[in-house]
Amino acid sequence: MPLLSKHAEKVCARLDLARLDLARLDLARLAPRRRTGLTVLDDEAPSAGGPLLLDTGVYIHQLEGRTPRALDDFLGLRRINHSVVAVQEVLHAIGVLDPADPRRQANVGAIRRVLDGIPSHRLHTPTQDVMTDAAVYAGILCRLQGYAKDRRMKALHGRMKALHDCALFFQARRLGCILLTANVADFDCLQQLRPEGRVLFYAAA
Repeated sequence: MPLLSKHAEKVCARLDLARLDLARLDLARLAPRRRTGLTVLDDEAPSAGGPLLLDTGVYIHQLEGRTPRALDDFLGLRRINHSVVAVQEVLHAIGVLDPADPRRQANVGAIRRVLDGIPSHRLHTPTQDVMTDAAVYAGILCRLQGYAKDRRMKALHGRMKALHDCALFFQARRLGCILLTANVADFDCLQQLRPEGRVLFYAAA
């Protein structure tokens, strides 16, 4: 019981902090920022900077051959960290693939090669605090994007995606990493809600 009580107090404290943060913001006035207001990876990748945490889309774009040359060069210059959340999303694709599709074996093999290349000491599991913050802010994202009251399958997918995005955002913050992503729509909004989170955007080829 004491452990449960401590956990409950900790969760409530983090929720109180979230409420204070949101009280300072006019959510109704949140709007997509222009490119000049974002940190974007240009054609010439910087040679120095902090460690990265990869969004799920980075792995997908690598598998599809859609990573721009500047990004490939950039990844070779930075310390790369990985999240169990992103790995889980990539592995989900294996279950989605139709066993009767002749391309399945090659696709599964490609996914396994990408995941096998992740060093175990660079793979991180989100903490309890990260998931608590992610749950609160995922709810906010869903409300802002109209998913909160929509029960259709697309909305259910949107709510799950928002939770994964928020988990990656707060995990990167916790690890002291810059989150690398092509997902401007969601992470621009998150960064406006929590400006201390560092995000580097790129455009897929």
